Amino acid sequence: MEENRKNVCNEQVFHQLFETHANDLYKFLYYKYGVDNNPRDLVQEAFIKLWNNCRNVIFEKARAFLFTVANNQMLNELAKKGTHLAYSKEPHKHYTLESPQFILEEYEYRERLEKALSDLSAEQRIALMLNRVEGKKHKEIAEMLGISQKAVEKRIYTALSILRDKIGEI
Repeated sequence: MEENRKNVCNEQVFHQLFETHANDLYKFLYYKYGVDNNPRDLVQEAFIKLWNNCRNVIFEKARAFLFTVANNQMLNELAKKGTHLAYSKEPHKHYTLESPQFILEEYEYRERLEKALSDLSAEQRIALMLNRVEGKKHKEIAEMLGISQKAVEKRIYTALSILRDKIGEI
């Protein structure tokens, strides 16, 4: 019974893997490559590959398999398109109660922040966004990315240092 529960080809186990890892995989792809590169589609494709290879993937390695497959698929897509990371712009409201000076300063700050974020390495940006935006702990990020907790801490610290240098205190 225990062996059947750990079998990736078992539909209930596969569903559990999907429920556990799909959202983290999406966020990983989104933060690393942006929304313009269809991270949701690649998450689905990664799970399809896992299902098609379920006999060859042990339960304990399923997460690493998914992240590796999704990352490789994204790199292949980017190579085909010849694109780079692009941040989508938020549409501006047509009306506001804020002063024009405040709106201008907010716009300029957002531009500086986006530029500074795009200048970070992908590894730094992913670790920082998972920590600051998603609220993930260093240990969770380390497990997600398959690196040590110290490496995560260094990436976040370095990213924050770079951001402070480029846009001031956050």
